[in-house]
Amino acid sequence: MSINATLFVQAIVFLILVWFTMKFVWPPIAKALDERAQNIAEGLAAADRAKSDLVAANQRVEKELAETRNATATRLADAERRAQAIIEEAKARASEEGSKIVAAAHAEAEQQSVRAREALREQVAVLAVKGAEQILQKEVDANVHADLLARLKTEL
Repeated sequence: MSINATLFVQAIVFLILVWFTMKFVWPPIAKALDERAQNIAEGLAAADRAKSDLVAANQRVEKELAETRNATATRLADAERRAQAIIEEAKARASEEGSKIVAAAHAEAEQQSVRAREALREQVAVLAVKGAEQILQKEVDANVHADLLARLKTEL
């Protein structure tokens, strides 16, 4: 065979190969490439959505943290005010109890003072009667004696 005929047969075989490749091989490859490009595009879009969702979630978290901090600060302030109120109430009760104790002590001291005065009057009356008895060296009538003691008590 001549080189021209060989070249012509090779060109026909090459054209058949090109046609076969374009008809049966190329469409699945192109389809696979298109699908892969679409999957990559979807993945990038999903990544962008996830990124924006992450930013939004971070903003929500920051907002909730701020709200929680504010609520905690409010609760702490309320607790401090309540503690101060309880302390003030306890101080008031303690002061009141102290005043009652002091008043009771004053009353007890006054009662003891009155009892001591009465006892002293009794002793002075007895001493006065004994002194008068010794001065007079005579017996005094019991009724007169009781009257004298009563008068002495009232004078003292």
